[in-house]
Amino acid sequence: MKRLALAAILSAAPLAAFAQSFTAVNELQVIPLSGASFEVIEDHGEGARGMWCAAAEYAEEGLGTPSAAEIYVKSPRGPSISGVGRTGVVFTLNDAELSEPAFKSYSVSVRNAGQALPVGHAIQFCKDYILELKDL
Repeated sequence: MKRLALAAILSAAPLAAFAQSFTAVNELQVIPLSGASFEVIEDHGEGARGMWCAAAEYAEEGLGTPSAAEIYVKSPRGPSISGVGRTGVVFTLNDAELSEPAFKSYSVSVRNAGQALPVGHAIQFCKDYILELKDL
């Protein structure tokens, strides 16, 4: 009986971390990390716009971040630190956590540490996933 209970606890342990994740409107998972950092897990062919959308939605809805605040790429697109065998991008709301200087760009990317966008700008990419009745 003790072995059965232990097996049940150990099999549920990976689900505990997953249960704390946030699912964005584009169905990307956002995993909270330490401090002001969180990871967006790449999935179903989403590109940079989708990753920024998920990051902004989590910052706004999950953390209550104002739209004027900046989101930064802390660790560019690469192997996930929270999901083995996955690809992710680590974002932060705190520029002191960056290993590279913060910068802005005309192009939207998740390939360079330090790239910054205001939450209010990045949340606009989520409109790609909202269907209006007139669009049907």
